[in-house]
Amino acid sequence: MLLQLVHLDKESVPSDSSEKLVNIQIPLTLKKQLINDCEFITHLGKLIVLPCTPNVEDILKMYLDYRHKKDNMVFDSVREIFKGIRAYFNKALAVILLYKSERKQYRNTITEDICPSILYGAEHLLRLFVKLPELLMRADIEQETLLELQKKLVDFLKFLQKNQNTLFLSRYYGAGDVETSSNKHEN
Repeated sequence: MLLQLVHLDKESVPSDSSEKLVNIQIPLTLKKQLINDCEFITHLGKLIVLPCTPNVEDILKMYLDYRHKKDNMVFDSVREIFKGIRAYFNKALAVILLYKSERKQYRNTITEDICPSILYGAEHLLRLFVKLPELLMRADIEQETLLELQKKLVDFLKFLQKNQNTLFLSRYYGAGDVETSSNKHEN
């Protein structure tokens, strides 16, 4: 069940792929999180202070630990899915997950020896889940595997929602600010 990386670009998805669309319902509180994040960055001119704590690597590990405690084991397929999520995140961040105003920060922060998943956090990871249905349509994955993958991704979103107050802790700063406002969204 290894997620195959696809070439990420801004081309449109062919319309005949609609039967392969993975339906990932993002919970309402996480949608509000996305809207607030967008507002801070695009309308208020803020940026997230990097590195984020917890970062994407930490969050994925927390989820695997959570699954292990809940099921008393973690299946290899779940580990493979989250290796794929990490790979998608690292590849997609600069191409389709950043707002225009975040691109300079990315260029100034990321070097060849630093993976984005070590610096960026839950806000950016959540953006990936908005794009995943489109990305997965481009991957060569059987429909049955896609349905199983969809269940795992929805479970992960429920984990993010359940732990929203501890995972979405990013601080935002503006051009003249030095790490100002803390982002503690109300649910």
